[in-house]
Amino acid sequence: MANSIAALSLEAFPAKTAQTLRYADHDQAGHVNNAIYATMFEAGRVPVLYDPARNMPPEGCHFSLVRITIDFLKEMTWPGEVVTGSGVTRIGTSSVSFRQAVFKDGVCCSTSESTVVLTNSTTRKSQPLPDHARAMFEELLLEAGE
Repeated sequence: MANSIAALSLEAFPAKTAQTLRYADHDQAGHVNNAIYATMFEAGRVPVLYDPARNMPPEGCHFSLVRITIDFLKEMTWPGEVVTGSGVTRIGTSSVSFRQAVFKDGVCCSTSESTVVLTNSTTRKSQPLPDHARAMFEELLLEAGE
């Protein structure tokens, strides 16, 4: 799956988040540290999942990350700008799965698959996605094969 994602362009993703690499993001080997990628993917999901203008997350709820896989495709170095592309691959009863990719200078350097679950903040149990959330996620669905 990583190879098919790597062939995608940034334009294939309906949501995009730009970030500036920080000096602290690179390690002694001189490249961006592997742990930083999880933060880049999170920064791509957060604007979608936590958008007050769209009542996200729904009142009394938060999203819990329950799964993430990351494939490292190409070394990235500091300095520079990166863009994280995000799209939805599956909408469940209470969960949403994302496909994401980090691009630097137009090149896909890393990909991720993740799943989040809508969680009631009081009971700490999963809660079904309300209609407005489901509709929003449907707008972010990736095309088949992407």
